[in-house]
Amino acid sequence: MESLKELYRVGPGPSSSHTLAIKRICQYYLERFGKDAPYDVTLYGSLALTGKGHMTDKIVLETLGENDTNIRFSTVWDEHPNTIKIVSAHHELTFFSVGGGAFTIKGEPSIVDRYVYPENSMTQIEQYCADHNMNLYQYVETREPGIHEYLRGILKTMFKTVEAGIDKEGILPGKLQLPRVAKTLYRQALDERDPKIKKDLMITAFAYACSEENASGGIVTTAPTLGSCGVLPSVLYYFRYIEGVSEKKLTEALAVGGLYGNVIKTNATISGAEGGCQAEIGTACAMAAAAISWVRKLPIHQISYAAEIAIEHNLGLTCDPVGGYVMIPCIERNGVAALRAFDASLFADHLGRIRPNRVSFDQVVQTMKYTGKKIARELRETSLGGLAGEIKI
Repeated sequence: MESLKELYRVGPGPSSSHTLAIKRICQYYLERFGKDAPYDVTLYGSLALTGKGHMTDKIVLETLGENDTNIRFSTVWDEHPNTIKIVSAHHELTFFSVGGGAFTIKGEPSIVDRYVYPENSMTQIEQYCADHNMNLYQYVETREPGIHEYLRGILKTMFKTVEAGIDKEGILPGKLQLPRVAKTLYRQALDERDPKIKKDLMITAFAYACSEENASGGIVTTAPTLGSCGVLPSVLYYFRYIEGVSEKKLTEALAVGGLYGNVIKTNATISGAEGGCQAEIGTACAMAAAAISWVRKLPIHQISYAAEIAIEHNLGLTCDPVGGYVMIPCIERNGVAALRAFDASLFADHLGRIRPNRVSFDQVVQTMKYTGKKIARELRETSLGGLAGEIKI
Protein backbone atom coordinates (compact mmCIF):
# COMPACT_ATOMS: atom_id res chain seq x y z
CA MET A 1 0.00 0.00 0.00
CA GLU A 2 0.99 3.61 -0.48
CA SER A 3 2.21 5.98 2.19
CA LEU A 4 -0.36 7.70 4.40
CA LYS A 5 1.01 10.89 2.86
CA GLU A 6 -0.84 9.83 -0.29
CA LEU A 7 -4.09 9.50 1.68
CA TYR A 8 -3.97 12.67 3.78
CA ARG A 9 -3.51 15.73 1.59
CA VAL A 10 -4.17 19.44 2.10
CA GLY A 11 -5.68 21.61 -0.61
CA PRO A 12 -8.55 23.78 -1.78
CA GLY A 13 -12.16 22.57 -1.77
CA PRO A 14 -14.73 21.70 -2.75
CA SER A 15 -13.71 18.31 -4.21
CA SER A 16 -10.57 16.23 -3.99
CA SER A 17 -11.25 14.57 -7.34
CA HIS A 18 -12.67 17.61 -9.13
CA THR A 19 -10.48 20.44 -7.79
CA LEU A 20 -7.49 19.22 -5.77
CA ALA A 21 -6.54 16.43 -8.19
CA ILE A 22 -7.24 18.62 -11.22
CA LYS A 23 -4.99 21.35 -9.82
CA ARG A 24 -2.26 18.76 -9.24
CA ILE A 25 -2.74 17.37 -12.76
CA CYS A 26 -2.41 20.78 -14.37
CA GLN A 27 0.63 21.61 -12.25
CA TYR A 28 2.21 18.29 -13.20
CA TYR A 29 1.60 19.02 -16.89
CA LEU A 30 3.27 22.43 -16.56
CA GLU A 31 6.22 21.01 -14.63
CA ARG A 32 6.72 18.18 -17.12
CA PHE A 33 6.43 20.15 -20.36
CA GLY A 34 6.98 23.74 -19.34
CA LYS A 35 5.01 26.53 -20.98
CA ASP A 36 3.37 24.94 -24.02
CA ALA A 37 0.28 27.08 -24.63
CA PRO A 38 -2.36 27.09 -25.92
CA TYR A 39 -4.10 24.35 -23.95
CA ASP A 40 -7.18 22.47 -25.06
CA VAL A 41 -8.69 20.69 -22.05
CA THR A 42 -11.52 18.15 -22.26
CA LEU A 43 -13.37 17.04 -19.14
CA TYR A 44 -15.15 13.70 -19.43
CA GLY A 45 -17.85 11.87 -17.47
CA SER A 46 -18.36 13.07 -13.92
CA LEU A 47 -15.82 15.87 -14.39
CA ALA A 48 -18.01 17.23 -17.18
CA LEU A 49 -21.38 16.64 -15.52
CA THR A 50 -20.52 18.15 -12.12
CA GLY A 51 -17.42 20.15 -13.04
CA LYS A 52 -18.98 23.59 -12.89
CA GLY A 53 -20.59 22.98 -9.51
CA HIS A 54 -17.32 21.55 -8.22
CA MET A 55 -15.32 24.49 -9.68
CA THR A 56 -13.29 22.17 -11.95
CA ASP A 57 -13.30 24.63 -14.84
CA LYS A 58 -12.24 27.43 -12.51
CA ILE A 59 -9.26 25.50 -11.14
CA VAL A 60 -8.13 24.53 -14.67
CA LEU A 61 -8.19 28.15 -15.85
CA GLU A 62 -6.43 29.38 -12.70
CA THR A 63 -3.63 26.81 -13.06
CA LEU A 64 -3.02 26.73 -16.81
CA GLY A 65 -3.92 30.36 -17.49
CA GLU A 66 -7.30 31.77 -18.41
CA ASN A 67 -6.10 33.41 -21.64
CA ASP A 68 -4.26 30.27 -22.80
CA THR A 69 -6.90 27.62 -22.10
CA ASN A 70 -10.03 26.36 -23.81
CA ILE A 71 -12.24 23.90 -21.91
CA ARG A 72 -14.61 21.37 -23.46
CA PHE A 73 -17.18 19.25 -21.63
CA SER A 74 -17.97 15.71 -22.82
CA THR A 75 -20.43 13.35 -21.13
CA VAL A 76 -18.69 10.42 -22.83
CA TRP A 77 -17.59 7.91 -20.20
CA ASP A 78 -13.91 7.03 -20.73
CA GLU A 79 -11.97 4.27 -18.95
CA HIS A 80 -12.54 6.12 -15.69
CA PRO A 81 -15.49 8.37 -14.75
CA ASN A 82 -13.12 11.22 -13.84
CA THR A 83 -11.07 11.69 -17.01
CA ILE A 84 -9.30 14.83 -18.20
CA LYS A 85 -7.33 15.19 -21.43
CA ILE A 86 -4.88 18.06 -21.92
CA VAL A 87 -3.67 18.86 -25.43
CA SER A 88 -1.10 21.62 -25.84
CA ALA A 89 1.02 22.91 -28.70
CA HIS A 90 3.40 19.93 -28.73
CA HIS A 91 2.11 17.43 -26.17
CA GLU A 92 -0.97 15.47 -25.10
CA LEU A 93 -1.79 13.44 -21.99
CA THR A 94 -4.93 11.84 -20.56
CA PHE A 95 -5.32 11.64 -16.79
CA PHE A 96 -7.67 9.79 -14.44
CA SER A 97 -8.61 11.46 -11.15
CA VAL A 98 -8.96 8.40 -8.94
CA GLY A 99 -10.13 9.92 -5.65
CA GLY A 100 -8.64 11.73 -2.68
CA GLY A 101 -6.64 14.10 -4.87
CA ALA A 102 -4.67 11.27 -6.50
CA PHE A 103 -4.32 10.74 -10.24
CA THR A 104 -2.88 8.35 -12.79
CA ILE A 105 -1.76 8.88 -16.38
CA LYS A 106 -3.24 6.80 -19.16
CA GLY A 107 -0.69 4.43 -20.66
CA GLU A 108 2.03 5.27 -18.12
CA PRO A 109 3.20 3.61 -14.90
CA SER A 110 2.20 5.09 -11.57
CA ILE A 111 4.07 8.22 -10.56
CA VAL A 112 3.75 7.22 -6.89
CA ASP A 113 7.00 5.81 -5.55
CA ARG A 114 5.99 5.46 -1.92
CA TYR A 115 4.61 1.90 -1.73
CA VAL A 116 5.76 1.41 1.82
CA TYR A 117 3.30 -1.17 3.19
CA PRO A 118 3.93 -4.74 1.98
CA GLU A 119 0.62 -5.74 3.55
CA ASN A 120 -2.44 -4.97 1.41
CA SER A 121 -5.31 -6.13 3.61
CA MET A 122 -6.40 -5.72 7.20
CA THR A 123 -6.11 -9.50 7.69
CA GLN A 124 -2.43 -9.32 6.74
CA ILE A 125 -1.87 -6.27 8.96
CA GLU A 126 -3.55 -7.93 11.94
CA GLN A 127 -1.46 -11.07 11.43
CA TYR A 128 1.77 -9.04 11.23
CA CYS A 129 0.87 -7.23 14.46
CA ALA A 130 0.09 -10.52 16.19
CA ASP A 131 3.35 -12.11 15.00
CA HIS A 132 5.41 -9.12 16.17
CA ASN A 133 3.43 -8.33 19.33
CA MET A 134 2.66 -4.75 18.31
CA ASN A 135 -0.34 -2.47 18.09
CA LEU A 136 -1.61 -0.70 14.97
CA TYR A 137 0.22 2.55 15.62
CA GLN A 138 3.50 0.71 16.20
CA TYR A 139 2.89 -1.05 12.90
CA VAL A 140 2.52 2.30 11.10
CA GLU A 141 5.70 3.61 12.69
CA THR A 142 7.55 0.45 11.70
CA ARG A 143 6.51 0.80 8.06
CA GLU A 144 6.75 4.60 7.91
CA PRO A 145 9.42 5.86 10.33
CA GLY A 146 8.99 9.57 11.01
CA ILE A 147 5.37 9.72 9.81
CA HIS A 148 4.30 11.14 13.18
CA GLU A 149 5.41 14.69 12.34
CA TYR A 150 3.62 14.66 9.00
CA LEU A 151 0.42 13.46 10.65
CA ARG A 152 0.83 16.02 13.40
CA GLY A 153 0.82 18.71 10.70
CA ILE A 154 -2.32 17.17 9.15
CA LEU A 155 -4.01 17.21 12.55
CA LYS A 156 -3.20 20.89 13.04
CA THR A 157 -4.58 21.74 9.59
CA MET A 158 -7.78 19.83 10.38
CA PHE A 159 -8.21 21.82 13.57
CA LYS A 160 -7.57 25.12 11.78
CA THR A 161 -10.30 24.24 9.29
CA VAL A 162 -12.79 23.49 12.07
CA GLU A 163 -11.97 26.78 13.79
CA ALA A 164 -12.21 28.74 10.55
CA GLY A 165 -15.60 27.27 9.75
CA ILE A 166 -17.07 27.47 13.23
CA ASP A 167 -16.55 31.23 13.33
CA LYS A 168 -18.12 32.19 10.00
CA GLU A 169 -21.58 33.26 8.91
CA GLY A 170 -23.04 34.12 5.52
CA ILE A 171 -24.06 32.29 2.36
CA LEU A 172 -22.10 29.50 0.69
CA PRO A 173 -21.13 30.21 -2.94
CA GLY A 174 -23.26 28.91 -5.79
CA LYS A 175 -26.86 28.81 -6.91
CA LEU A 176 -28.15 26.87 -3.89
CA GLN A 177 -27.63 29.94 -1.68
CA LEU A 178 -27.29 27.81 1.46
CA PRO A 179 -26.58 29.72 4.68
CA ARG A 180 -23.73 28.58 6.88
CA VAL A 181 -25.06 26.98 10.07
CA ALA A 182 -22.00 25.60 11.92
CA LYS A 183 -21.68 28.67 14.15
CA THR A 184 -25.36 28.55 15.12
CA LEU A 185 -25.18 24.82 15.83
CA TYR A 186 -22.17 25.42 18.08
CA ARG A 187 -24.03 28.11 20.01
CA GLN A 188 -26.94 25.75 20.46
CA ALA A 189 -24.55 23.13 21.78
CA LEU A 190 -23.08 25.55 24.32
CA ASP A 191 -26.58 26.34 25.63
CA GLU A 192 -27.75 22.72 25.76
CA ARG A 193 -28.06 21.11 29.19
CA ASP A 194 -28.62 17.51 28.18
CA PRO A 195 -25.08 16.04 27.98
CA LYS A 196 -25.90 13.55 25.16
CA ILE A 197 -27.55 16.21 22.99
CA LYS A 198 -24.73 18.64 23.81
CA LYS A 199 -22.10 16.14 22.65
CA ASP A 200 -23.96 15.31 19.44
CA LEU A 201 -24.52 18.97 18.59
CA MET A 202 -20.85 19.76 19.23
CA ILE A 203 -19.64 16.99 16.93
CA THR A 204 -22.20 17.95 14.27
CA ALA A 205 -21.17 21.61 14.45
CA PHE A 206 -17.50 20.69 13.96
CA ALA A 207 -18.35 18.45 10.99
CA TYR A 208 -20.46 21.21 9.42
CA ALA A 209 -17.65 23.73 10.00
CA CYS A 210 -15.20 21.65 7.95
CA SER A 211 -17.71 20.86 5.24
CA GLU A 212 -18.83 24.47 4.88
CA GLU A 213 -15.21 25.54 4.54
CA ASN A 214 -14.79 22.89 1.86
CA ALA A 215 -17.92 24.00 -0.01
CA SER A 216 -16.62 27.56 -0.06
CA GLY A 217 -13.26 26.56 -1.53
CA GLY A 218 -11.32 26.84 1.72
CA ILE A 219 -8.22 24.86 2.70
CA VAL A 220 -9.20 21.40 3.89
CA THR A 221 -7.77 17.91 4.30
CA THR A 222 -8.65 14.76 2.41
CA ALA A 223 -9.92 12.21 4.93
CA PRO A 224 -10.12 10.33 2.67
CA THR A 225 -11.69 12.90 0.30
CA LEU A 226 -12.72 16.53 0.51
CA GLY A 227 -16.40 15.64 0.14
CA SER A 228 -16.05 13.70 3.39
CA CYS A 229 -13.57 16.07 5.02
CA GLY A 230 -15.74 16.85 8.06
CA VAL A 231 -16.10 13.39 9.58
CA LEU A 232 -12.68 12.53 11.01
CA PRO A 233 -11.65 16.13 11.93
CA SER A 234 -14.87 16.70 13.90
CA VAL A 235 -14.25 13.56 15.96
CA LEU A 236 -10.61 14.41 16.65
CA TYR A 237 -11.42 18.05 17.43
CA TYR A 238 -14.08 16.95 19.92
CA PHE A 239 -11.63 14.66 21.68
CA ARG A 240 -8.95 17.36 21.87
CA TYR A 241 -10.91 20.39 22.99
CA ILE A 242 -13.91 18.91 24.76
CA GLU A 243 -12.50 15.73 26.30
CA GLY A 244 -8.88 16.94 26.56
CA VAL A 245 -7.24 13.99 24.79
CA SER A 246 -3.57 14.66 24.06
CA GLU A 247 -2.33 15.73 20.65
CA LYS A 248 0.01 12.74 20.63
CA LYS A 249 -2.84 10.29 21.15
CA LEU A 250 -4.89 11.92 18.42
CA THR A 251 -1.98 11.83 15.99
CA GLU A 252 -1.79 8.10 16.67
CA ALA A 253 -5.55 7.87 16.07
CA LEU A 254 -5.07 9.64 12.74
CA ALA A 255 -2.52 6.99 11.76
CA VAL A 256 -4.77 4.11 12.83
CA GLY A 257 -7.78 5.54 11.01
CA GLY A 258 -5.60 6.11 7.98
CA LEU A 259 -4.69 2.42 7.83
CA TYR A 260 -8.33 1.48 7.30
CA GLY A 261 -8.76 4.20 4.70
CA ASN A 262 -5.65 2.94 2.94
CA VAL A 263 -6.96 -0.62 2.80
CA ILE A 264 -10.20 0.62 1.23
CA LYS A 265 -8.31 2.81 -1.24
CA THR A 266 -6.12 -0.15 -2.22
CA ASN A 267 -8.81 -2.81 -2.55
CA ALA A 268 -11.92 -0.84 -3.53
CA THR A 269 -12.19 2.91 -4.14
CA ILE A 270 -12.58 6.22 -2.33
CA SER A 271 -14.00 7.97 -5.40
CA GLY A 272 -17.67 8.95 -5.36
CA ALA A 273 -17.75 8.92 -9.15
CA GLU A 274 -16.48 5.35 -9.15
CA GLY A 275 -18.21 3.81 -6.13
CA GLY A 276 -20.90 6.19 -4.90
CA CYS A 277 -20.83 8.09 -1.63
CA GLN A 278 -20.28 4.85 0.29
CA ALA A 279 -16.71 5.17 -0.97
CA GLU A 280 -16.33 8.66 0.50
CA ILE A 281 -18.59 9.00 3.54
CA GLY A 282 -18.53 5.27 4.25
CA THR A 283 -14.73 5.26 4.27
CA ALA A 284 -14.56 8.43 6.37
CA CYS A 285 -16.98 6.88 8.86
CA ALA A 286 -14.82 3.75 9.07
CA MET A 287 -11.66 5.79 9.57
CA ALA A 288 -13.34 7.82 12.32
CA ALA A 289 -14.74 4.69 14.00
CA ALA A 290 -11.24 3.19 14.06
CA ALA A 291 -9.76 6.43 15.44
CA ILE A 292 -12.41 6.61 18.18
CA SER A 293 -11.77 2.97 19.09
CA TRP A 294 -8.03 3.65 19.31
CA VAL A 295 -8.62 6.57 21.69
CA ARG A 296 -10.97 4.34 23.72
CA LYS A 297 -8.13 1.75 23.91
CA LEU A 298 -9.96 -1.09 22.21
CA PRO A 299 -7.90 -4.08 21.00
CA ILE A 300 -7.18 -4.55 17.29
CA HIS A 301 -10.03 -6.97 16.56
CA GLN A 302 -12.56 -4.53 18.03
CA ILE A 303 -11.07 -1.58 16.15
CA SER A 304 -11.53 -3.55 12.94
CA TYR A 305 -15.04 -4.49 14.05
CA ALA A 306 -15.91 -0.79 14.49
CA ALA A 307 -14.53 0.10 11.06
CA GLU A 308 -16.42 -2.82 9.51
CA ILE A 309 -19.72 -1.73 11.09
CA ALA A 310 -19.20 1.79 9.74
CA ILE A 311 -18.76 0.51 6.18
CA GLU A 312 -21.46 -2.14 6.37
CA HIS A 313 -24.14 0.35 7.28
CA ASN A 314 -23.15 2.81 4.57
CA LEU A 315 -23.25 0.19 1.81
CA GLY A 316 -25.13 1.39 -1.25
CA LEU A 317 -24.96 5.08 -0.31
CA THR A 318 -25.30 7.04 -3.55
CA CYS A 319 -23.49 10.17 -4.66
CA ASP A 320 -26.13 12.59 -5.97
CA PRO A 321 -24.99 16.17 -5.29
CA VAL A 322 -27.71 18.68 -6.08
CA GLY A 323 -26.57 21.02 -8.84
CA GLY A 324 -23.11 19.45 -8.74
CA TYR A 325 -22.34 21.31 -5.49
CA VAL A 326 -20.72 19.57 -2.51
CA MET A 327 -23.52 20.78 -0.25
CA ILE A 328 -26.76 18.78 -0.51
CA PRO A 329 -26.67 16.05 0.76
CA CYS A 330 -22.92 16.16 1.39
CA ILE A 331 -22.63 18.55 4.34
CA GLU A 332 -25.38 16.89 6.35
CA ARG A 333 -23.90 13.47 5.61
CA ASN A 334 -20.64 14.50 7.24
CA GLY A 335 -22.46 15.27 10.49
CA VAL A 336 -24.46 12.04 10.36
CA ALA A 337 -21.35 9.95 9.64
CA ALA A 338 -19.41 11.51 12.52
CA LEU A 339 -22.16 10.52 14.95
CA ARG A 340 -22.46 7.08 13.37
CA ALA A 341 -18.73 6.54 13.90
CA PHE A 342 -19.24 6.84 17.66
CA ASP A 343 -22.11 4.36 17.44
CA ALA A 344 -19.96 1.91 15.46
CA SER A 345 -17.24 2.06 18.11
CA LEU A 346 -19.82 1.57 20.87
CA PHE A 347 -21.25 -1.49 19.10
CA ALA A 348 -17.79 -2.95 18.54
CA ASP A 349 -16.86 -2.44 22.17
CA HIS A 350 -19.91 -4.09 23.69
CA LEU A 351 -20.95 -6.61 21.02
CA GLY A 352 -17.29 -7.50 20.59
CA ARG A 353 -17.20 -8.70 24.20
CA ILE A 354 -20.11 -11.07 23.60
CA ARG A 355 -19.14 -12.75 20.32
CA PRO A 356 -16.63 -12.36 17.48
CA ASN A 357 -17.76 -10.48 14.40
CA ARG A 358 -18.76 -12.79 11.54
CA VAL A 359 -18.01 -10.18 8.85
CA SER A 360 -14.37 -9.18 8.50
CA PHE A 361 -13.27 -5.71 7.49
CA ASP A 362 -11.74 -7.09 4.29
CA GLN A 363 -14.99 -8.85 3.39
CA VAL A 364 -17.03 -5.67 3.75
CA VAL A 365 -14.48 -3.75 1.64
CA GLN A 366 -14.93 -6.28 -1.17
CA THR A 367 -18.69 -5.98 -0.76
CA MET A 368 -18.41 -2.20 -1.05
CA LYS A 369 -16.39 -2.57 -4.25
CA TYR A 370 -19.01 -4.89 -5.73
CA THR A 371 -21.87 -2.65 -4.60
CA GLY A 372 -20.21 0.43 -6.09
CA LYS A 373 -20.08 -1.22 -9.50
CA LYS A 374 -23.81 -1.97 -9.24
CA ILE A 375 -24.83 1.59 -8.34
CA ALA A 376 -26.41 3.24 -11.37
CA ARG A 377 -24.21 5.74 -13.18
CA GLU A 378 -26.66 8.60 -12.57
CA LEU A 379 -26.18 8.01 -8.82
CA ARG A 380 -22.37 8.23 -8.94
CA GLU A 381 -21.48 11.93 -8.84
CA THR A 382 -23.17 12.91 -12.09
CA SER A 383 -26.08 14.95 -10.66
CA LEU A 384 -28.36 13.13 -13.09
CA GLY A 385 -30.47 11.24 -10.54
CA GLY A 386 -31.43 10.85 -6.90
CA LEU A 387 -31.79 14.08 -4.97
CA ALA A 388 -30.08 15.92 -7.81
CA GLY A 389 -32.88 14.80 -10.10
CA GLU A 390 -35.61 15.79 -7.68
CA ILE A 391 -34.35 19.21 -6.58
CA LYS A 392 -34.07 21.68 -9.45
CA ILE A 393 -32.14 24.94 -9.10
